Amino acid sequence: MNLETVLNWPFEDIVQSYSERDSILYALGVGLGTDPTDRRQLRYLYEGEGFAALPTMPAVLCHPGMWTSDPRTGIVRARQVHGEQGVVLHTRVPPKGCLRGRTRVTGVVDKGAGRGALLYTERVLHDEATGAKVATLSSTSFCRGNGGFGGPAGPVKRIHPLPERLPDRVVEWPTLPQAALIYRLSGDRNPLHADPDYAARAGFEKPIMHGLATFGLAGWIAMLAYCDGSPGAIASIDARFSAPFSPGDTLVFETWRDGSEVSMRARSAAHGKTVLDNVRIGLA
Repeated sequence: MNLETVLNWPFEDIVQSYSERDSILYALGVGLGTDPTDRRQLRYLYEGEGFAALPTMPAVLCHPGMWTSDPRTGIVRARQVHGEQGVVLHTRVPPKGCLRGRTRVTGVVDKGAGRGALLYTERVLHDEATGAKVATLSSTSFCRGNGGFGGPAGPVKRIHPLPERLPDRVVEWPTLPQAALIYRLSGDRNPLHADPDYAARAGFEKPIMHGLATFGLAGWIAMLAYCDGSPGAIASIDARFSAPFSPGDTLVFETWRDGSEVSMRARSAAHGKTVLDNVRIGLA
């Protein structure tokens, strides 16, 4: 990895307009709509009274693109995976609008030769018309092919510990077999999530679900379990991606609430592996 090049990467601002249709499409891709008469879900799927965008929607807005594919970074893009994602909301996400996103690299950690590297980035979204800050997004990428380049050994982001007691609530949520085909229309067109031949070459039996879709579903489960699906329920959410799963699997969400903090993990009922871990959700 070319450390100085990466730390000082010249990101351009990304301005993105989105419509009510985009907000609905995002909610469908995350997994809402299992009960088309559930008014809590319809609030994000039907542009009637009280229509709102899911609070995790900023994760798909104003993305800077695959900049790590540029050979000047020295990053082995084929061995880079999305490890963690966070969203902090400064105001409620409007269901339509125009946002300006500004991305920067906030840190790099060299885990050593053969152990890869961590790449931390931040994206801040502002309302293009008013300049008001809407959300701050944090992301961790694990660059498995880039350890041992002489970079800093820390600091490493703290992992949110889950409570040791039994879960306060467990929610099972069936995902749709076509979920990844819907979610990819919100921006992530990686063929790993749609093309069976491409997925097979990558070592998977069939296309896998987007991690950020599971991230959005985790936010919804917390909203549903503890706030009756209210659009103003969430102030922040952080999660680690730990294993893939196939669209159509049922996810089992184990949740704990301590005051205004919800902790969570999710596993696939099909293979039993934890797919989302160390989730921390701050309730508004």
